[in-house]
Amino acid sequence: MQHAITFVIATLCILAITYRLYGVFFVRKVLQVRDNEITPSHTFEDGKDYVPTKKWVNFGSHFAAIAAAGPLVGPVLAAQFGYLPGFLWLLIGCVIGGAVHDTVVLFASMKHQGKSLSEVAKSELGPIAGWCTGLAMLFIITITMAGLSMVVVHALDRNPWGAFAVFMTIPIAICVGLWERVTGKMQGAAYVGIVAIMACVFIGPYIQGTVFGEWLTLKATTVSLILPIYAFFATALPVWMLLTPRGYLSSFMKIGVFGALVIGVIFINPEIQFPAVTEFIHGGGPVIAGPVWPFISITIACGAISGFHAFIGSGTTPKQIDKWSDILPVGFGAMLAECVVGVMALIAATSLHPADYFAINSSAEAWAKLGMEVVNLPVLSQEIGLDLYGRTGGAVTLAVGMTDIFIRVPWFSHLASYFFQFVIMFEAVFILTAVDSGTRVARYLLQDFLGDLWAPLKRTDWLPGSIFCSIIACALWGYLLNSGDINSVWALFGVSNQLMASVGLIIGATIILRLAKKRVYMLTCIIPLAYLFVTVNYAAYWMMKNVYFNASAKGYNLFNGTISIIMLVLGFAILFSALGKWRELLARPRGSQIDDSAAASNA
Repeated sequence: MQHAITFVIATLCILAITYRLYGVFFVRKVLQVRDNEITPSHTFEDGKDYVPTKKWVNFGSHFAAIAAAGPLVGPVLAAQFGYLPGFLWLLIGCVIGGAVHDTVVLFASMKHQGKSLSEVAKSELGPIAGWCTGLAMLFIITITMAGLSMVVVHALDRNPWGAFAVFMTIPIAICVGLWERVTGKMQGAAYVGIVAIMACVFIGPYIQGTVFGEWLTLKATTVSLILPIYAFFATALPVWMLLTPRGYLSSFMKIGVFGALVIGVIFINPEIQFPAVTEFIHGGGPVIAGPVWPFISITIACGAISGFHAFIGSGTTPKQIDKWSDILPVGFGAMLAECVVGVMALIAATSLHPADYFAINSSAEAWAKLGMEVVNLPVLSQEIGLDLYGRTGGAVTLAVGMTDIFIRVPWFSHLASYFFQFVIMFEAVFILTAVDSGTRVARYLLQDFLGDLWAPLKRTDWLPGSIFCSIIACALWGYLLNSGDINSVWALFGVSNQLMASVGLIIGATIILRLAKKRVYMLTCIIPLAYLFVTVNYAAYWMMKNVYFNASAKGYNLFNGTISIIMLVLGFAILFSALGKWRELLARPRGSQIDDSAAASNA
């Protein structure tokens, strides 16, 4: 048996060294970041989208936006393969790929006035690549919002305590945002907001037996209708009113909760009850149908490298960066912090007995075929006060795993239900923060696309256009949310998400080749791109062959298969455009590509 503390110490040491050495090298040497250049947040400051934001507030908001369901749920689902594949991919994928991807996309967007990745692609690779990138982003963000929201739906299904705690974070965040707007200080209000959120968790049990509690006993179908409506208002409001304060509050919560989990793991030092690899590495598992490769990379997604981060890195965050040097903690550092979250989620899942894990995270039919006997789950169900069997999707599994670790501390042994609901609440809040940011990015994309047909829609400060495109964006992913299930949508999300990461690395490699002093620096993007592009295309092929176009398979879905084909075609179109551009840049005399940097800044 392995002990959890080994993985925690190894992770923290490796990531700290990565930040200090590779992170500084990448930002200062490869990207040549200097603070003597004005950032877009100052150049285009409008008090709504372009808002100069303090470094650590920006870090919190960005971290909360990118660290959504992926690092929470992805490693939990990937635990089906054992602890070793997930742990290795989290570290290798983050260090080599994820941190580089997030930083270079943020840098590229800022070099292009904080514009979306489709606009950056149009400028860097040409109009065809720009159009393909924009269309791919629109497909992917729609799928991503549906996939993330579905995790919230499963977490709040018939859970009035959790629903109350989650919904109360909305007015609390608005109050914090208003206070910061009036006084110019968020920190003090944030502390009050955190205390208020904690109070809502403790008030929850008293709500359950009231009429209010009956109203909040929501079925999954009802939650699925509420979330797109909420997202519309979150997207239409200025960033300072809800998105930024909510991200700041939830970042405190996430860092605090996982910090407490790190401390708990160090002192409790639970055993990792899963084997290094399980019998399901070749496929046929009850949680993930496919084999360990390519699906370890597809399933974990955001914990290692994620295309969704490109939406945030070319959407809200580049419009709020105060100084260019803030790219290091906000872009590179936030990704490393997310990796820690992913590793802790993997530990929480694999510290459960495998039979308990599969009982929670498998359908009744799949569980019956395994022939396993639960060990601790009946006691945990009784202590938490909720039937835990067959609650698929990963969110409940993570909450149970974390609760099981926390209640091993003698003082907390009787607080299982509170810990469980608090974890459910902070999972949902983090995912909704990503939904806020992601839907806003979808609105930007729609305005870019439709603005080619009617110019006023391109203006992000034009209220009718913003409202119209917000409605369309919410309706698109709301439809997918209400017409799919967690397995079909999450698999499609994983493939599309990693395809978007490939696109981000393609654009990153291009801008590095054009601006960097040494062409060899391009390899910082090319190496992870080569692995990821092969992985995502093979995963999509496997899903189309064995699931989407297989009429006898569970998850048979012609719509998902068609979307997969379209996205792969778009991916190849972008790659071929990039290859032509790279050939052109490499043909130039050494050093001449640097001359374009000023033009890129004013593109």
